[in-house]
Amino acid sequence: MHELFAENQPFRANGRLWIEGPADRFLGIGRLELLEHIQATGSISQAAKQMGMSYKKAWDLVSSMNAQAREPLVGTQAGGAHGGGATLTPAGQQAVAEFRALQERFAQFLAAETARLYQ
Repeated sequence: MHELFAENQPFRANGRLWIEGPADRFLGIGRLELLEHIQATGSISQAAKQMGMSYKKAWDLVSSMNAQAREPLVGTQAGGAHGGGATLTPAGQQAVAEFRALQERFAQFLAAETARLYQ
């Protein structure tokens, strides 16, 4: 297939990976980053701020993931004297680890397909 490509312009296979449920996207790179920011900050609000996203958008994404998962990925505590918070549940930690591993396998697939372009 390499005859199709100009020699001075390297081509590569590329793509984005996400997991879809029957009605909505379940997990992709943006949602993964949101989960990681929640884990790091202990707050949906702070995670949203770090991503340049509104709190409502972040809450909607968390709500969507929690509703689609067998067990919630994010647990929340209501505010009070010490403020509220959010943490990843064990299911959320597992989802992050498994999606990261899936992304790594996808990157390996893309690298192998890129190599095939020039065989």
